[in-house]
Amino acid sequence: MSKGGFMKDAVILFVITLIAGICLGGVYTITKEPIAIAQQAAKEKAYKTVFPGDYSFPSNEEITAAIPAANEALAGMGFGNVLVSEAVEVVDSSNAVVGSVVSATSKDGFGGAVSVSVGIDADGTVKGIEFLSISETPGLGMNATKPAFKDKFSNKKVESFVVTKSAPAADNEIDAMSGATITSNAVTNAVNAAVYFANNCMAQ
Repeated sequence: MSKGGFMKDAVILFVITLIAGICLGGVYTITKEPIAIAQQAAKEKAYKTVFPGDYSFPSNEEITAAIPAANEALAGMGFGNVLVSEAVEVVDSSNAVVGSVVSATSKDGFGGAVSVSVGIDADGTVKGIEFLSISETPGLGMNATKPAFKDKFSNKKVESFVVTKSAPAADNEIDAMSGATITSNAVTNAVNAAVYFANNCMAQ
């Protein structure tokens, strides 16, 4: 190939790449806002599921700023590879803080990361949990999304939960799902991360 032919091909390739980049940038710009709106709607739906009632869920810069230090502390607590991603206050119609919703993730699921939102009363009682993301084995780990498992955490005030393969003998014991102990542990530890943050990093 001649030098001129090579330069021509290079210019054509550059133009094609430039046009593709502009198109992708345009698509990203167009879809960015709808995606963000959908994600926010999904989060708010989860918040209302775990803390039902006429409440609002304002963010708080001080609480958000506490998340990195909390995640460092969680790394040494035996909850596995967990982290808190977001935390909001739960405020009633009189503007009083009545609890919190904390979103946390365990990266130790059988199929990958498991993320939950946990509603927690001001006194530390877990009101409920809702999944933000989970990709476990159908019929086994995915059973975690069913009330039969999720409800095991509800209306319990404990410092942390533990998974047991025998009949639970205390409020902090969570009966492992049959054939899905790894998922059971991942969900439980994500909840534990949320409970720790609510009890130690939020002024309620």
